Amino acid sequence: MSRPLRVLSLSTLYPNDQTPNFGVFVERQMQAVAARGDVELTLINPIGLPPFPLSLHPRYRALRGVAAVEQRGGVPVLRPRFTLLPGIGGRFNAGAIARAVLPLARALHGDAAFDLVDAQFFYPDGPAAVRIGQALNLPTSIKARGADIHHWGRAPGTARQVREAGQAATGLLAVAGGIADDMAALGIPRDKITIHRTGLDRQVFRPLDKAEARARLGLPQAVPVLATVGALIPRKGQAFAIDALAQLPDAHLLLAGSGADEAPLRARAATLGLTDRVHFLGAVPHGDLPWVLSAADVFVLPTASEGLANAWVEALACGTPVVTTPIPGAQELLTDPAWGRMTPRDGTAIAAAVRELLAAPPARADVLRGAAPFSWEANAAALVEHWRGLAGGG
Repeated sequence: MSRPLRVLSLSTLYPNDQTPNFGVFVERQMQAVAARGDVELTLINPIGLPPFPLSLHPRYRALRGVAAVEQRGGVPVLRPRFTLLPGIGGRFNAGAIARAVLPLARALHGDAAFDLVDAQFFYPDGPAAVRIGQALNLPTSIKARGADIHHWGRAPGTARQVREAGQAATGLLAVAGGIADDMAALGIPRDKITIHRTGLDRQVFRPLDKAEARARLGLPQAVPVLATVGALIPRKGQAFAIDALAQLPDAHLLLAGSGADEAPLRARAATLGLTDRVHFLGAVPHGDLPWVLSAADVFVLPTASEGLANAWVEALACGTPVVTTPIPGAQELLTDPAWGRMTPRDGTAIAAAVRELLAAPPARADVLRGAAPFSWEANAAALVEHWRGLAGGG
């Protein structure tokens, strides 16, 4: 048997005790990789903190106490700090991360040589990983997930960094074919890109009893229920789901997530007279999301941009059809009418799609087929195969 592949992976999104849902899909993937036994994985999760006194702001104060070294689910996680400039510093983050991580990476590489440097997001992780890989003379891999291409790949201060990192990396991953096409449009070589689908925890995400789920959440039993999962930010489009609810008498909407848009969303619900029918659940622990998804008749995510959203797959795995926007990842996933509908970001269009699904609900078994190809085991196997190819078999 060949020796284990030694991978140094960089991910700015990764859970910790203060933000347990932050990048949980990356954690699930890495735990599945570690469980295989053929990869020695070191995960570096750089923590950005602004200079004093901004570091005392509640948003950052808790992060100061996050463990610098931790074992999470069999994955060693190291958290060097780098200087973050809130609001204006996005263009500088990749360089700051590379400077903070490189001394640690050199030391680890000197103790036991790595075969590959991996980045789990295209920005700021990707340019930082390329710099580290070049310094250590190692191949590099970067994964594109959606907003890291759609936003940072076009923003004036970072577009060049994204493009040059894509050109310099040994190999690239994208969660959907449409994301790969968008990368190519930025000037990143299309023939470097491998499609790497998301995973799914099948022991967690499965259909649960709808009546019990609604009772747990304090919902009426005999009403239509919509659910959406994601950070409360304009890009996710929860405002359009609230607009749709105004056109669906008696229906209720579950909003699982937290974020800066919560106050405007609450105000919108109040203005439309929907306060009693819009339920702000806050940041729901990942393991509890199946209760939210199983309580719903339809999952609604009017997102402006996405790769191939884990939330879509998780909803299907709970037997709940999806209404979302016709972006490339959704077009690749929702290929059967039983799995959902795609509409513009418009309350009237969303309400019409929801009515259609409520009027003729697809059989739960048919909805479940939409999630059938997904598992973290399959995701990890494809990822390790990609890494080995870049590292020459380790």
